Amino acid sequence: MPASDQGSVLGSPTGADGRASFQKARRRASMQALLLALPLLVFLLSTFIAPIMLLLARSVENREVPDSMPALTRALDAWDGRGVPDEATFALLAAGLKEAQQSGQLGTVARRLNFSLPEFRSLLMRTARQLPADAPPAWKPALIELDARWNSLETWRLLKRAAASPTPDYLLAAVDAQVTPQGAIAFVPDNASVYRQAFMRTVSISATVTLLCLVLGYPVAWLLANLPAKNSNRLMLLVIVPFWTSLLVRTTAWYVLLQPGGVINSLVMGLGLATHPLPLIFNRAGVLIGMTHVLLPYMILAIYSVMKSVSPVYMRAAQSLGAHPFTAFVRIYVPQTLPGVGAGCFLVFVLALGYYITPALLGGAGDEMISQLIAMQTNTQLNWGLAGALSAYLVIFTAIFYFLFNRIVGIDRLRFG
Repeated sequence: MPASDQGSVLGSPTGADGRASFQKARRRASMQALLLALPLLVFLLSTFIAPIMLLLARSVENREVPDSMPALTRALDAWDGRGVPDEATFALLAAGLKEAQQSGQLGTVARRLNFSLPEFRSLLMRTARQLPADAPPAWKPALIELDARWNSLETWRLLKRAAASPTPDYLLAAVDAQVTPQGAIAFVPDNASVYRQAFMRTVSISATVTLLCLVLGYPVAWLLANLPAKNSNRLMLLVIVPFWTSLLVRTTAWYVLLQPGGVINSLVMGLGLATHPLPLIFNRAGVLIGMTHVLLPYMILAIYSVMKSVSPVYMRAAQSLGAHPFTAFVRIYVPQTLPGVGAGCFLVFVLALGYYITPALLGGAGDEMISQLIAMQTNTQLNWGLAGALSAYLVIFTAIFYFLFNRIVGIDRLRFG
């Protein structure tokens, strides 16, 4: 067909209508796909993403004092922090304590202030109980007479910080730091830090578990990829079976096996390999054994998915050219499996960062991971702000590790099967 005729056909109303119909059909298909995925998106948003975002927002929120004592909050915001506040601020404190007590919010305020100073709860409760029914001529000397701590500048500075929202206090406390009265940020000594040590311990345990899973999982994945199909399927069944068992059940099983009178110690002592039970539980060894057992299948499956696609032709070609089998394995086979190794290491490390049940049951006092501290702040201390701050750092660290790993290994190009 001549070029002029082609141009006339493409430019005809029929050609334009065809393109419009095609675009309309694509939009309709996209909308149908979106509608099909909408229930899943709503479910994920309401049950997963939204709760996480709310918890992370708690790390900077500070609403207890502002919501319960708004007038006092405004007065403290205007206070310059030099010297004990004036009579008007003391009067607002007394009025705020009465209102919070009547509304039932005084306990919430006292718990929040107790995070800053352990004796603040008793100070607030004692002052609220002993407030006079009739207003005295001056509230400032009356409150100081009730408790001399109201005449302390440090008390009012802590109250001012507790009334400020948003606040960096939780984020600082999560790394064992605080704002000094002079406005500087000070860290506690390393031997007194709790959360910095917990973060380093979490990274150390996660890295060790990842290394153990790699050492144990690589040979198993190689067997799965190179055995005959019948034997490979049987071995694969043993790898997959742990996924059918509850994590709590598997951890509890190790609790029974590793204890001083358990199966492993009884076997070791029965064979004469030891005269006393080995310390395998309530320490780092128990944590590593339990977490490695739980996370090992993830490493095996990630590596196996790549090994299965490696052709044996390359190894035979290298050996036919005079390479030793070990040299051919290290220089030809292993590099082709690195995408699976990278995927498995990344997956195991990230999962290990947030582990809770296994370290709690098998670990000792010096093996607390950051997830256990988050659970303690949430369930026991009821300090949702500090729990949110610890969670925020854990999320940030995971994101940093992802970008570093992606930059070094190229996780976007890894094959997960």
